[in-house]
Amino acid sequence: MMITSETKVGQLAAQHPLATRVFARHGIDFCCGGGEELGVVCAGKGLQTEVIVAEIAKELEAADETADRWEDGTLGELIDHIMVTYHQPLYEELPRLESMARKVLDVHRDKDPERLSELFSVYLTIQAELKQHMMKEEQVLFPMIRQGQGARAGRPIAVMEHEHEAVGGGLRRMRELTDDYTVPDEACNTWRALWHGLEALEKDLHLHIHLENNILFPRALAGGA
Repeated sequence: MMITSETKVGQLAAQHPLATRVFARHGIDFCCGGGEELGVVCAGKGLQTEVIVAEIAKELEAADETADRWEDGTLGELIDHIMVTYHQPLYEELPRLESMARKVLDVHRDKDPERLSELFSVYLTIQAELKQHMMKEEQVLFPMIRQGQGARAGRPIAVMEHEHEAVGGGLRRMRELTDDYTVPDEACNTWRALWHGLEALEKDLHLHIHLENNILFPRALAGGA
């Protein structure tokens, strides 16, 4: 596809998955903000669209488009991929991160009480939302899509997209509270591991939500199989 300033970032991420590396590098939201035009997003971040396009072209040329392109697989295969790659690991990772966040708050509360307390609260909200969200997808939406009823799933998909927006807002707030996950000089090993874990969680959720918002849901609503 030809990449222009009018290209939607979600469409670009779907057609060229390696473009997500560039988006992540510059803090461009390609999941919840996937409906925005590239030029508009770049302008909002003070970036030059042509520079971003050149970076994407370089990534694609270097890797020769070897990344998976899930718009070519079946919806059942994509759901299986989402379940194995994102849902199942989250059930293990979320409690681990909660344990570390609680420990950091308990031990280091006096160093930055307001920020560490809010970070813990925001994380707990994200965790609760994700658990409920994944349960609804696994028990309601995904079975509908597997049964070929995706075109009738407009309402549950709208709910899932709204919940994605809520999680995206929580991720943005956590990044603000951690100064872009800059590890403080006084941080202990648990604190450092927490920052790295939360940043990895953000990266995985961006890819996870992108696959659903920009590929799975549109194809399902269009009656794809």
